[in-house]
Amino acid sequence: MYDSIVLGSGVIGVNTAYWLAKAGHKVLVVDRQPIPGNETSYANGGQIAVSHAEPWAKPSAPFSVIRDLLRDDAPLLFRPGIDIQQWRWLGSWLAHCTPGQWRNNLLEAMRLSAYSQQLTRQVQEEHQLDYQQKRLGVLHLYRSQRAMEVSQKSIEQMQAFGCNRRIISTEEALNIEPTLRLSNEKIVGATYTETDESGDARAYSQQLAEVCKEMGVEFAMNTHIMQLVREGRRIHVRVNGELGNRHLTANHLIVCMGPWSARMLRPLKVWPNIYPIKGYSISVPLEHPENAPNVSLTDEANKLVFSRLGNELRVAGTGELGGYSRELNVKRCDRILEHARNLFPEAGGFDQARFWTGLRPATPSGLPCIRKTRYDNLWINSGHNLGWTMGCGSGKYLADMICNGDITEYDRYEMPELSY
Repeated sequence: MYDSIVLGSGVIGVNTAYWLAKAGHKVLVVDRQPIPGNETSYANGGQIAVSHAEPWAKPSAPFSVIRDLLRDDAPLLFRPGIDIQQWRWLGSWLAHCTPGQWRNNLLEAMRLSAYSQQLTRQVQEEHQLDYQQKRLGVLHLYRSQRAMEVSQKSIEQMQAFGCNRRIISTEEALNIEPTLRLSNEKIVGATYTETDESGDARAYSQQLAEVCKEMGVEFAMNTHIMQLVREGRRIHVRVNGELGNRHLTANHLIVCMGPWSARMLRPLKVWPNIYPIKGYSISVPLEHPENAPNVSLTDEANKLVFSRLGNELRVAGTGELGGYSRELNVKRCDRILEHARNLFPEAGGFDQARFWTGLRPATPSGLPCIRKTRYDNLWINSGHNLGWTMGCGSGKYLADMICNGDITEYDRYEMPELSY
């Protein structure tokens, strides 16, 4: 019998398995994909950024959503349907858009992000992982003075909480990332957080999975998670695939299934308020790498992030609240491609760009759901809109709760002023 079964092998599931194995657990990871990190973690924006931790639920957000309701190319797009879970999520999201809720959620999101960033670096150094990581900071670019002014409160709040995100001039931004001098886009100013970083979440997940295997963790890939079955106060899982058609049980069953977590838990009357947000990315094989950025960037106006992953440029962003469809919207992909080409016109390779879309599991508050359910052996580690940033810390936090009860390292963690 296993001590723990982790359902899902994305960046959250693999991190959870790693920390449980490090605590001495016999662990099984189950996923329908052939390799780890092959769904939500496949081609995200690449940033591990405390400066990007601001929740979408903020006082100005409802107006932005209403304003852009009819724009097909809006960075954040709401597609209303008849799904009651969608409207439940939206109602809760609106309740989190008050100044007090926003401030509390921002503080907790930054705290978890900083804790996780610290642990990600620790894991990378201990196991010598190479996931195209760059520790050059993150630049947030602004296209108008008005946008800078609107962001001022968020920036000041982050600084008050200990994040060293500082406002810089356009010239300073161009000195930090010289390839921006070739841009066709207007940049009026920026912020820079030198302690933020970037890397390939999929490569990290796959390399950490190999570390887990060396620690004795078993992986059942190509295995569908059919249903969670109740037996008294305990839950077991029915799977079908490489393990056959069978029921599995463990002392701890952890749901790390991203946007599908809520659907899997619903028959048990467990209701985490997690709903999918569809995001897009393009991966550009660079023809002229010297003309592409090395520093990771965030384009605030278009809600896009840019990360250099070896000789590729990853550009990701936008969000659609519209159900579980993973159909590619070509217009939105082309729009991302256009922005990337305008910002770095001399980089080349845009005609070879690969498009991708995936579903991010989002909660109304922007904070993940990491907790035990009312069942004796069932846990949730899901709802990370910033899974790459928060994944390592979330896995450690849940493993500590399982192994140590109420005493966890994260509960004692106070966010320092980040510095290297």
